Amino acid sequence: MTDTVIQHTIQIPHYVGPTTNLCSPRLGTVALRCSDDSFASRERMLAETDPVFKPDVYDDFGKWMDGWESKRRRYGGHDWCVIRLGVPGDLVGLELDTTHFTGNFPPAASVWGSKEEDDPGDASESWEEILESVSLGPSKRHFFDCQQLGPWRWLRLNIYPDGGIARFRAYGNVIPDWSRSGSEIELSGLKNGGRIVAYNDAHYGNVQAVLDSGRGINMGDGWETRRRREPGFDWLLVALGALGKANRIEVDTSFYKGNSPAKCSVQGQNIEWGTDQSLITQSMFWPELLTAKDLTPNTIHQFELKDLEKIGPISHVKLNIYPDGGISRFRVFGSKL
Repeated sequence: MTDTVIQHTIQIPHYVGPTTNLCSPRLGTVALRCSDDSFASRERMLAETDPVFKPDVYDDFGKWMDGWESKRRRYGGHDWCVIRLGVPGDLVGLELDTTHFTGNFPPAASVWGSKEEDDPGDASESWEEILESVSLGPSKRHFFDCQQLGPWRWLRLNIYPDGGIARFRAYGNVIPDWSRSGSEIELSGLKNGGRIVAYNDAHYGNVQAVLDSGRGINMGDGWETRRRREPGFDWLLVALGALGKANRIEVDTSFYKGNSPAKCSVQGQNIEWGTDQSLITQSMFWPELLTAKDLTPNTIHQFELKDLEKIGPISHVKLNIYPDGGISRFRVFGSKL
C-alpha cells in the first residue's frame, strides 16, 4: 500500500505556492473591534475549524451562527471589523467564507490594510485598499488573489451593507522580527516563519499545532496519524523561518499516552532551489540531523547539541516517526545564519 502525500499549506487559486493563514489565532491574531456583532461574535470568524451549522441552537439575540454577523442595518453606511495580525507578513490571497449564511450574507465586501505598528484608528490615512469591493454569494468559500508586499500588521474587513461572514483568512508569509530574538531562536516556530510544507498523514488533531508556541491543551492539539497497517513510517516536512544551525531539538509527546510513536528521527538540508512539491522527493535523501531515538509517552524530549549530527546549515527539516502516532509539539532551536 502506498502512502498518500498531502501538501499541507493552502493553495490559493491562480497562486502557486505555500502560504500561512496570517489570521490564525495561533499566531496571536485578534478581531479587535467591529461596528456591530449582535448576532454572532467577531472572534468566531477567525476560527481555524470549518464552520458548522446548529439547526436548533439559539441565544438571547437570535439564531446562533458560526462566524461574525451584524444586525440588519437600517440607516445607511456599512459594517466593518478591524483585525490585528499576530505577526506581520506579506499577503498573497484572501478567503471570505459565507458557509451557512444563506439569506444573511453580505452581497459585497472589501479589505483594507495598514502597516502601522500601533493601532491606526478608524480614520487613519495609513489604511490602504488591498482588495477592492468584490461580490459575494451565499454559503460559499470565496478566494481572491491579493499579492501585496508587507509588512501588513492590520486588516479591516468591510461588508456592504451588513450580514455574516463565517470565516476570514489572509494567506501569506510571515515576516519575523529577528531584532527581538535572543542568541537562541526557535527556527521552526510559526511566529518566526516556520511552516509545514507537507506530510504523509494527519488523520487526527490539528497538524498546524505541532509548530505552535506554548504547550498543547489536549490530544487534539497536535499532529496524530492513523494506525499504520503496512510497512513504513510517517513523516512531516517543515520549512524553517530562516537558514540556521540547529543546536537543540524538542519532541513533545504530551497527552499521547497509548498512541505516541516508538521512535523518531530528523533529517535536514539547506535548500537553495526547487518547489515545495519537489522537496517531498528530495527529502528522502537528506542527511540525518538526529538519528533514530526512542520516545516515551506523554513526555517532553530534549535532544541537545551532543545528540545532533554535524550536517551544516539547514533551511528545512523532516520529522520521521516510527511507525505512527502523535506529536504535540516539534521545535528546532538554533542560531540564524
